Amino acid sequence: MDDAIVFGATGFIGRSLVAELLARGQRVAAAVRNDTLTPWLTSQGVDLSRLGIVTVDITRPLADLPDVRDVYNAAGRFAFGLSERDARSVNVTGALHVVEWAATLPRLRRLVHISGYRVSAADGHPDYAELGAYEASKSEADLAVRARAEELSVPLTVANPSTVIGPGQYIGLATLVEDLWHGRLPALPGSSDTFLPVTTIDYFVRFLAEIPASPAGEHYWVLDDDTPLLPELIGAMAAHMGVRAPRRTLPVGLLRRLPRRLTGADPETLSFLSADRYPTASADAFAAGVGLEKPPVTQALRTWADDLVAARFGSASPWRSPYGFHTVAGAPTWVTGDREHPSHVLLHGLPMNGDLWKPVAAHLPGPVLAPDLPGLGRSAPSPEPIDVWLADLMGPVRTRPVLVAHSLACGAALRFAADHPDRLSGLVLVSPAFLQAPAPRRARSALAAPILRRMPPPRLARTLGVPDGPEVRSATADLRRPGVARRVTASLRGHTVQRREWRALLDRVTVPVQIVVGSTDPLTEPVDLPMAEIAGAGHYPQLTHPTQLAAHLRSPAAAPTGA
Repeated sequence: MDDAIVFGATGFIGRSLVAELLARGQRVAAAVRNDTLTPWLTSQGVDLSRLGIVTVDITRPLADLPDVRDVYNAAGRFAFGLSERDARSVNVTGALHVVEWAATLPRLRRLVHISGYRVSAADGHPDYAELGAYEASKSEADLAVRARAEELSVPLTVANPSTVIGPGQYIGLATLVEDLWHGRLPALPGSSDTFLPVTTIDYFVRFLAEIPASPAGEHYWVLDDDTPLLPELIGAMAAHMGVRAPRRTLPVGLLRRLPRRLTGADPETLSFLSADRYPTASADAFAAGVGLEKPPVTQALRTWADDLVAARFGSASPWRSPYGFHTVAGAPTWVTGDREHPSHVLLHGLPMNGDLWKPVAAHLPGPVLAPDLPGLGRSAPSPEPIDVWLADLMGPVRTRPVLVAHSLACGAALRFAADHPDRLSGLVLVSPAFLQAPAPRRARSALAAPILRRMPPPRLARTLGVPDGPEVRSATADLRRPGVARRVTASLRGHTVQRREWRALLDRVTVPVQIVVGSTDPLTEPVDLPMAEIAGAGHYPQLTHPTQLAAHLRSPAAAPTGA
């Protein structure tokens, strides 16, 4: 027999709830329409030995399901623009089917129904035209589930969460953050006292897991009352990500009257923008009684911002390595990898970002540190020179790593190696542009800022002579952000006057230096240094020949040492 069944187990809340229950040693039946749950749980390292998968369509009456003690209904259609029929089929009819099936269980301990914090306590049928299908269906379901559970004597607890944040949440508040990140948020919807509370996914599923053992009859609003008001919340996230926060607000009433093509605001989202507060006392008392503590909300929002940017707001898979924004030389800097014990520090060239090194890092023996250079990729511009920025980036490093630089990043790497030889075990220059032929005029024209901003990934890949893969798509996404393409073009122009300076630095560097180039992108200026040539590679061997490049970075001449 199973301990619990989770309906909606493939959803954002449902899958994390399944993982939490399994981690507590429970036997769990996951009710799904299609099994996308198992791969996700496997990717999270969850033990699946106590998991059972059952195929269910809750829009139809339920039968032939396992006997369980606890029932969780996390199923729901959370989307805007739904028809009333589509929203009601899952959120209302489906929820009632779960209640009616739960009433047949001989050893039922609790039905936990997950509702929403904006549900109405008023009687009657909600206004679908005014509220929108999603919110109206959740309000209708809240009333209907309570009434049907009482009629059938089903022990019920309703959990009303606010916006649940965490890795994998890309709707609701996330769309506002996405507009902020891309510079598409000139004004903030709502007012100075708009309250859009959040709770984290980890806290919420732990809360849910504790409910069945508690007395029945209580219903909980689960949210963090310390969530900053919306202008402060957006301001804090903007500061963390290094983007400009809007200074103006637009009242909801005005937004409702303006055409959507002008505002970009979905009318259904506007009902969530209010100054309302919620009855959280019972939920807080319950959490205290079972030893649950909310994480600091400001830090939780920053961590979620990192997750959103890493996943490109749901369009990409994050690099499976620590990531996030860190303040380096006074600027929010996107850093991937180990900031204290890297074996290699990897500096990207243009017009790429730190993701350029992802194919190579998979073949290196130890952790890497791969930042986005200041003002490029996902990093904000630094008020300090690049040399100060690199020294500050290296400040927390406790190993003597190999410093690897590509193309135009070689100048900063050379200066650091010359000034701090005791901090490095080696220096590798990959496709050092200052020792190679300048890019043809046609290629430089293709990288002009207005063209870069509009360039689709396949065209950028052809321009660079590399495969169109996730690294190119990552770079393209950043080039469309305000200012990034312009700074790339400015860096390319400035390179021509630095070639002689960088060449002279080679004579000052005392750490072991190795140069790696592609056979189709050779040096035009000979140097008396160890050099490796990768057959068939061009200017970006990280993307075309990552295994071969990694082999050169692992060579004895470039082996890292400990602190």
